[in-house]
Amino acid sequence: MLDLTNWLASAATMIAAVMTAANLGTRVTGWGFAVFAIGSMAWAAVGFLDDQTSLVVTNGFLLLVNLFGVWRWLGRQSRYEDSGARAAARSRRAPVPTLFPAGSLIGASVRGGSGKTLGTVVDAMLNCGDKSLAYVVITDGGIVGADEILRAVPPEHLRLERESVICDLSENEWRALPPLEHDHWPTATPPPAHAT
Repeated sequence: MLDLTNWLASAATMIAAVMTAANLGTRVTGWGFAVFAIGSMAWAAVGFLDDQTSLVVTNGFLLLVNLFGVWRWLGRQSRYEDSGARAAARSRRAPVPTLFPAGSLIGASVRGGSGKTLGTVVDAMLNCGDKSLAYVVITDGGIVGADEILRAVPPEHLRLERESVICDLSENEWRALPPLEHDHWPTATPPPAHAT
């Protein structure tokens, strides 16, 4: 019994760690915390069966933290995400400017006019004065952050459609955008790109 519980605890913890670290959206993260909670209960059972009080106490505390994560991501945050998506959907049918949920921008895939994926949005910078979008930072290439290239794209080159971002730059214009240094992003809106 102890062996089986040990393996269940290990498997749940590893699966949950991948689910939450992957940052695949609100619901996946929430379910990751649910799996973490199962792992915490299994580790607490291991501690109880093996007479390890510290393991029981630690995982009792972690169970509370994980339940808070479930509430935050599957409860509160998913309600916000759903409400934003519903407002965006209603705006597409109403005679008003179409809305785009800001929470959907980070992590959105960016496609070129040809449909080819150019990268993923990692951040967006706003102008404090007029509250307009200054630029969007898009990562291009690399594996899990290694060897990635960051580019600041002025908003006039981007179109927000449903939950995707379309970039009107040609491949040459895209490649001509200067890469950003990770610790030195622009302090103002970059100039529009020009064909090379």
